[in-house]
Amino acid sequence: MKRIGITGPTGAGKTTALRALTSLGAHVIDADAVYHQLLASSEELKRALTARFGPDILDEAGGIQRKALGGVVFADPAALADLNAITHRFILAEIDRQTAQAEAEGRPAVAIDAIALIESGAAEGCDAVVGVLAPKEVRIRRIMAREGISEEYARKRVEAQRDDAFFQANCTHILENDGDDPAAFEARARALFRPWLEETQN
Repeated sequence: MKRIGITGPTGAGKTTALRALTSLGAHVIDADAVYHQLLASSEELKRALTARFGPDILDEAGGIQRKALGGVVFADPAALADLNAITHRFILAEIDRQTAQAEAEGRPAVAIDAIALIESGAAEGCDAVVGVLAPKEVRIRRIMAREGISEEYARKRVEAQRDDAFFQANCTHILENDGDDPAAFEARARALFRPWLEETQN
């Protein structure tokens, strides 16, 4: 079974590339969704986070308050690094669990969708790492339309992320998306992925 990493900056078109993989039978693992699910359900993760950041990150019911946690770490690079070190360990374990389950189901591939795929170490276990890139102005327009935010805020979001050179240096493959024709981009993505998945079925 193939293990394919999908990464790239926000607004570039990762969702469309993942739709192509799903149509070919791959199981998609959304690392961000895994993180949110673990925050809500993992007592072990909660203990690790409160041991590092204290009980003030908990709400009255004893759950993790994401805003409170964010308030602690985003102004403190060392705290953010500690948060990533703790959470990435749990996220990678859940990715491995879902991968094993997908393999047991006979899936041809799993696709791991993560903005921090490379930084988290998740890319190291992948057979291919695909960076989905798009021009900055295309990404800004797409984020504005998708999230209903101002151009100024969308531009700040885009400029705060890794640049194209990072993904070009760290990915095994690049999918360029000019944003003009989503169907054509999905077809190009499917053309890239299909031979990889067919290898597992021969």
